[in-house]
Formats: sequence, structure tokens, C-alpha cells
Amino acid sequence: LYGAPAGKAFFRGVAAERFCVRNSGARAVVEGVGDHGCEYMTGGYAVILGPTGRNFAAGMSGGIAYVYDPHGAFPNNCNRGEVDLYEIEDAEDSEIVLGLVGEHQARTGSTVAAEILADWSKAKSKFVKVYPRDYKKVMEAKKAKEANEREEAELKAQKIDNAFAKLKSMSSVADKELSSNIVVSRPTQLDSPSKVRGFVEYEREALGYRDANERLKDWKEVHRHDPADAIKPLLSTQSARCMDCGTPFCHQTNTGCPLGNKIPEWNELVHQGRWRDALDRLHETNNFPEFTGRVCPAPCEGSCTLGIIENPVTIKSIECTIVDRGFDEGWIVPKPPVKRTGKKVAVIGSGPAGLAAADQLNKAGHLVTVYERADRAGGLMMYGVPNMKADKMEIVQRRVDLLAAEGIGFVTNAHIGAEGHPSIHDIRDESDAVVLACGATKPRDLPVDGRDLDGVHFAMEFLHANTKSLLDSNLSDGNYIDAEGKSVVVIGGGDTGTDCIGTSLRHGCKSVVNFELMTKPPDVRAPGNEWPQWPRIFRVDYGHEEATVRDGKDPRTYEVLTKEFIPKADGSGKIAGVKTVRVRWVKDEATGRMNFEEVEGSEKVWEADLVLLAMGFLGPEQTLVEKLGLDVDQRSNFKAEFGEFETSVPGVFAAGDCRRGQSLVVWAISEGRGAAAKVDAYLMGADATLGAFDASGAAEGKPLPAR
Repeated sequence: LYGAPAGKAFFRGVAAERFCVRNSGARAVVEGVGDHGCEYMTGGYAVILGPTGRNFAAGMSGGIAYVYDPHGAFPNNCNRGEVDLYEIEDAEDSEIVLGLVGEHQARTGSTVAAEILADWSKAKSKFVKVYPRDYKKVMEAKKAKEANEREEAELKAQKIDNAFAKLKSMSSVADKELSSNIVVSRPTQLDSPSKVRGFVEYEREALGYRDANERLKDWKEVHRHDPADAIKPLLSTQSARCMDCGTPFCHQTNTGCPLGNKIPEWNELVHQGRWRDALDRLHETNNFPEFTGRVCPAPCEGSCTLGIIENPVTIKSIECTIVDRGFDEGWIVPKPPVKRTGKKVAVIGSGPAGLAAADQLNKAGHLVTVYERADRAGGLMMYGVPNMKADKMEIVQRRVDLLAAEGIGFVTNAHIGAEGHPSIHDIRDESDAVVLACGATKPRDLPVDGRDLDGVHFAMEFLHANTKSLLDSNLSDGNYIDAEGKSVVVIGGGDTGTDCIGTSLRHGCKSVVNFELMTKPPDVRAPGNEWPQWPRIFRVDYGHEEATVRDGKDPRTYEVLTKEFIPKADGSGKIAGVKTVRVRWVKDEATGRMNFEEVEGSEKVWEADLVLLAMGFLGPEQTLVEKLGLDVDQRSNFKAEFGEFETSVPGVFAAGDCRRGQSLVVWAISEGRGAAAKVDAYLMGADATLGAFDASGAAEGKPLPAR
């Protein structure tokens, strides 16, 4: 490899002296070297999977070497006259090393590489990055220049000429003026942070997840729940980053929080240490912040004004901590209404929309009964979301019990309209009003050959059965779809796809892959996806991280179309594989729409023992439509105007996914609150206490009666 300008080389074994001397562009992997390795190297990459001799990197002025050093002996053998040593921390380094080690193992059958790949998360920490100082400065300056040029080109192409673009431009100029070898480090937590310039002085740090290796061993929540005293400096500092902007976009309905949460206000209260006041302010607009603080994707953070030029405020972490502390301190207790109106309201469905409607109507003094077809109340939060995202007993059941203690009645195992279950007509006759909050439970199917094979399931079949068995018997009853030892294919992304990945990993699946039809999202906002819109960017959720830690790679594969489910050859009717084809997305110049076309010759068959369809939902089931004669919209949702919520049947209202289609928990709560306000007005007229529903999801008007 003396002076090699390009190419790749993989050596199974230990090289002698002067390996990769004057390498100027080749990528090489070897399992150990003698003295003077990488001497006078000027470019390329060298990966050393074993011990090195003396004087490594002498005169090295370019390129990068990665040395696997499990015993910590390498620094004594390295000539640091021109280089510095670092850990592998960023994704780019990890991708380079993992890719080269994987290719080395594939081409040579190396047992050394196989051992490293078997526990990559642990092995990664044992690598030392050898980086020439001057080369590092040049590379960082080059990256900064390219980033600024891309940004300037995007701004020019979009012809943006407004205050936000100017802020970005100013930020870019400031970046250029910084010396390329200066590393700016800002604190994320202080004992006494200042609010005055917090968004300038402090960096973002969310509470984050527990260690992936640990959480894969249990079904507990993936989120960290550190003691209040331990995270006080963090939350005080993070809340200080809130800018007190003149127009907070974080609680604008169309871009930020559908509930209109008073985010800047409770951020300020947390910064001041006034946690009880922050809880009261949070509960003014959100009935169940312990739900949204765990499962909401946080559109508020996507529209945070600070996010124009900085990482946004950690709104979700702060919200979740406020309500968790409220429960821990005993501030959240049952408060039944002092006065009852005598009016009866039936709520069909106990998901977030139904529970929010029930809670609001109960506060107004009405007698509320919630009907749920499952054996436990909670709807989506109980059986749709896995336990590791929201604990069923400590979070969901706790809130249901609280609502029951406040006077709300719950009837479970009641599939309204189904044979042998309560009649919707009887319920209407016994009630003064009815709220339909049934959700969008009709899953999107994949009608390809082999769909009826044993082992192909809808995602919700898989997730619901797992959670029920977990709650009933800690999975000992076997009444769930077991992924242990199986090759799992998840078709469809989003939260449901991620939940299928995380659940399969906890079962101990052999492997898991995730097909997505769409193109991989960009790392940063693309043109046309400007602030304050929700940033459509590449994200790594808990399941993706866990798969990467366990298996050494992200499970997702993009631009893949499923063509056929292939059966086992033994005639058992069980699935054996999935046939796919690659697609490319092209723009139709006539309509401007993006359409996909199949890539010829890209067919592939994937091993599969279990296939989970996580492709979203098409709308609510139509049983109640037929029983009540409800009008539906073009998507088969219950037809009711947003802001009014009354269906075509007088006295029957609709809220949540059954009205708006598949959406977020935060939108479900907003719609439940809005429907409750309209029901209250329908029942009480001028004496209504919930006020008039506005577009933010809040109610304006008279204060609630004393409780």
C-alpha cells in the first residue's frame, strides 16, 4: 500500500512494518501492524483491528486511522507529533468504521471482525480515531464552507426576503467569522441560570431515553425519570432558553400545539421553581399532560421560534416533568364537581378524545358514562401504545381511576352496536347527548398475493395482544403473537412501525427490517418545508436506536414496494418470505405530483417468519354509521364540522380520529375538549359553563364551577 492513491484492500491477518506508508487515498483494513504504521500518510482511511507496533502515525499529515484498542495500549505506541487521538463519537465516523469492518468480514470471513460486529455498541467505544491536526482544520473549514454555500444557495433559490431569513443569514455570517479551530461549547444545565440571554448562552438537552442495552431487557418506560432534585439544574436551564417571543408560534393551532398550551408561561414558572403554579397553568389547557408528554411528537418544538436559528426549547421534557412531579407531590387528586346538572351524557370510546370530553363534561356537572369495547379503559393509550412508551398501570390506569373517583362511570367490554352488546338506540334514549369518540380503527391492508398466509398480521393485532398478555400475566399466558427467534418484517413506518420494532426486539426476534415506500427524509429541512411547519426530517426513534444497538444497523429500508408474500414450500400455509422491488420517485411535470415507478431488475426476496402491516388507518368502523344513519365524509369519517362537532343526527357529537381521521393524541384531546364545550352549550344554553370552543382547542366564557 505504499502511496496508494485509491481503492480498497482487506487483509485477514497482521501486517509487518510500515503498513500504509504514504497512503494517499486508499481504504484499508488489517488485523494488526508492526512498527511505523501509517507513516507519512496523506489521505484515505486505515482501520487497524488489532495491536500496533511503535511509532505509529509518525509524520502523518492527512487521512484518518481508526485503531481497535480494547486494552488501552495504543496511545503509548502512537507518535503524536502531528496527530491527536479521539473517541468515535459522531455518526460519520461510526458509519465509516462499521461499513469497512462489515465489508472486511464479508470478504475475508474474519473472526476478529465478526466478534467486533457482534457487539458493535461496546466495540465502538474501544476504537481510537487518529486525526492529523492540520488535516482536521482543513476538513472542518471545508465542511463549514460547504454548509454555508448550501444555505446561501437555498435562500437564493427560494427568494426569501423576510426577517427570519435575515436571522439565518446573520447566523451564517457569524459562523464564517469564527475561526475553524475554535470549538464553542455551551452549558446545558447550571445551578443558577440566567433567563435574560438563556437562548444565547445555553444549549439544548432533553431528558432522553434510558440506555438502549438496559431497556431492551424489560417493558418499562424507555424515558428517563430522574428524581426532581437531580434534574432541577437541567430543567431550570432548559426553561431559561424560552425566548419570551412576542408571538409564540409554539401554541398556534395550525403550526404548534393544537391545545393552545401556554408554553412560555409554564416555562417561566419552572425557571422560577414554581412547579405547582406551572402544573395549574398546564392543566388549564391540557387534561392529560402525562399522555402528551410521553407520546406526542411535539409539534410545539417544531414551531418554536428559537428553532429558526437554534435547537428548539425542550418543551416536551418540561411538560412531562411538570405533571409527573404533580403526581409525585400529591397535588393531583380527585375533585368531583360540587353541583350536578342532572343531564346525562354517554361517551362511546375511552381513548384520549373520549376521556377529554368526559373529563370536561364531568367538570361542568353532567353525569357522564364512558363505554369501551375492550376490557380496560384508555383506548389507544391502553392498547395501541406499548407499555414502554406509556406505562399502563402507573400512567393510563392511574388517570382512569382518577376520573372514576371524580364521578365518571366506565363500562368496559361494551362494543356498542355489536350483537350481544348494548344498543346505541337504548343509550341514546337514556342520555341527553352522545359523544362518539370511537377512533379510526380500520387498518390499511396490503392486498397482494399471499396476504392470507399464516404469519401476516396487522400491527394493532400484534401490539394489542402483547399489551393485554403483559398486563394479564406478564406474557406467561402465551396469548400474544410471539416474535422470538423469528425474522420480522415491518411494512410501514411512523410510530406504529417503531412500536412493532421495539416489541419484536423485546421478544428476542432473530432479525427485524422495516420497509418504507417513501424516500429517506433529509437530515435538515428541505426547501418548501420552512419554519414554522413541522420539520419533515430524518429521525431516530427508540425502536430504531435499539435495533441499531443490538444488530449494528438501522432497520429501515426506503423506497421499497412489497409485491408478494411467499409461502413455505412444505404446504403449511405459513409465510417464508417477502418479495419486494425498489422504486424511484419522479415528479409529474403536468400535475406537480410525485409518483413512484419500479426499478427494473431490483426484485429481492427477504426471509420472513412474521410480517406486521403498519400502514396507517382508513377511518372508523361503520357499524354506528349504519345504526344511527350518520352522514360521513369522503374518507368515511363521521361528518361533523370542526368547531361544531355535531353530526347529522341531533344530539350526537363526534370528536377525535373518528371525525378528523388518523391523527395525534394532542389533537384527540383538543377535539374532545371542543366537543364537550358544544355538548354543554347544547344541554344548558345560556347557562353553559364550558364556554365557546375556539380554534386553539380552548374554551372561552364563564369560569368552571367550584369543585
